[in-house]
Amino acid sequence: MLIHPQIDPVALQLGPVAIHWYGLTYLAAFGLFMLLANARLRHLPFSAVQQPSPWVRRDVEDILFLGVVGVVLGGRVGYCLFYKPAYYLANPLEIFAVWQGGMSFHGGMLGVMLAMVWFAHSRQRPFLQVMDFVAPCVPTGLAAGRLGNFINGELWGRVADPSLPWGMVFRGAGDLPRHPSQVYQFLLEGVLLFVLLWLYARKPRAAGQVSAVFLFGYGVFRFIAEFFREPDAHLGLLSLGMSMGQWLCVPMMLSGAGLWWWFGRKKG
Repeated sequence: MLIHPQIDPVALQLGPVAIHWYGLTYLAAFGLFMLLANARLRHLPFSAVQQPSPWVRRDVEDILFLGVVGVVLGGRVGYCLFYKPAYYLANPLEIFAVWQGGMSFHGGMLGVMLAMVWFAHSRQRPFLQVMDFVAPCVPTGLAAGRLGNFINGELWGRVADPSLPWGMVFRGAGDLPRHPSQVYQFLLEGVLLFVLLWLYARKPRAAGQVSAVFLFGYGVFRFIAEFFREPDAHLGLLSLGMSMGQWLCVPMMLSGAGLWWWFGRKKG
C-alpha cells in the first residue's frame, strides 16, 4: 500500500506570488499543443492547403488562444449545468467564482468546438479540417491536467483491494487504499489516446474522421477510467450504476463511431 506523497501545491514562492504546480501543468499543456500543432503544419493535408490560404504558425497561435477561452468558459458552464444545476440556478453569481474549483471536460470540449467554429468561419476554412488539425494535439494537454490532479491529491479513485500493489491512501479520503485514477486517466486519455490518434492521423483520412476517432477514443477511455474513479459526492452513481462522467461519455462514443462511419461512407 502506497501513501500519496502530499506534494505542496505551490511549486515556487516568489515573494507574494505563488506559482502552483497545477498552473505549471497548464503551461505544459499549452507548450505541448504549440509543439505538436506546429508539427501538424508539415503533415498532409495541411502542408498542401493553399486555399483560402496556407496553414501557418499564426493559425496555431490563434487556435491556442481561442481554445483556452473556450475550454475555460465551456468547462465552467458545463460543470454548473451538468453537475450542480440546482445550486447554481439558486446562486447564479457563483458561476463566476472559478477560484472555488469546478470544471467539466465535456463542457470544455463543447466550448472548444464553438471556438473552432468561430476560427473556421473567420478564416473561411472547413470546420472539419480545423477539428482534424486540432484533435491529435489535445490528449497531451489532458495528460498534463491529470498529472496536476495527482499532484494536488484530488479526484482520487474508488476504494481498492488492499492487495493491489499500487493502491494509494489519499489525504482527505480516509485510511483505505484507493485506485490512483488520475494516473489511469493520464495513461489512457492522455498517453495512449495521443499515440493512437497521432499514428491514425498520419495517413490520409476522410475529412472529419480524425476528430471522430478522438470523440470515440476519449469516450471509451474515460468510460473505462470512471469505473475506478470515485463518483462526485453530491451525485454518486446514477441510473444503471453509472457515474455522471460515464453518462456524458455515452453520446461521445455513439456520435464518434457514427460520424467516423458517415464521413468514411461519404468519401467512398
